[in-house]
Amino acid sequence: MSLNLRYMRTADVARVVSIDRDAFSTPWSPRSYAYEVGESTYSHMVVLERSEARQVQGWRRLLRGLSGAETKELVTEVIAYGGLWNIMDEAHISTIATAVEARGNGYGELLLAAMIERSITLDATYVVLEVRVSNTVAQNLYEKYDFEITDRKKNYYRDNGEDAFDMRLDLTPETIPRFRERFAAIKARHPMTDFYTDSQRPISG
Repeated sequence: MSLNLRYMRTADVARVVSIDRDAFSTPWSPRSYAYEVGESTYSHMVVLERSEARQVQGWRRLLRGLSGAETKELVTEVIAYGGLWNIMDEAHISTIATAVEARGNGYGELLLAAMIERSITLDATYVVLEVRVSNTVAQNLYEKYDFEITDRKKNYYRDNGEDAFDMRLDLTPETIPRFRERFAAIKARHPMTDFYTDSQRPISG
């Protein structure tokens, strides 16, 4: 198995929307993702892509076996994604989710760390995000990366009127080295090819 971290493409939108709908009660529309990838000048959308060899099934496996061909094929699919907006010196993490079948492997943390690293590359001076007040698991992860609660937005989520915490990470000479130690550690746990954090943003999707 191998992992690739790269910018989201238009061809990824259908898969990303599927993951989004499984993860959130108020998912984004396909049009929203298409805009982020193909039209927005400030979006830095990212996907984590997994490639692995799988057994060919059914008649295709039979035919390959009869011909002496390899009965495995390389399957590549997006297993997680994230959204980052960069305006002036602010970086805003807009969304992050992992496919149901890939959860529990630390991929959400990997994407969070990648978007923070990308923010540093873009010369942002701080990163912000919103999180449900009830989502203590996500809050604990963000606090691990030095985010702090700065405000509470009343009735922020339209599905149930739940409040959101605003959380902020200041990118300073003190926080950046600590972050980069954590990013190095998570990359060691999840070896990958990184086409995102230090790459030029594609002109279009």
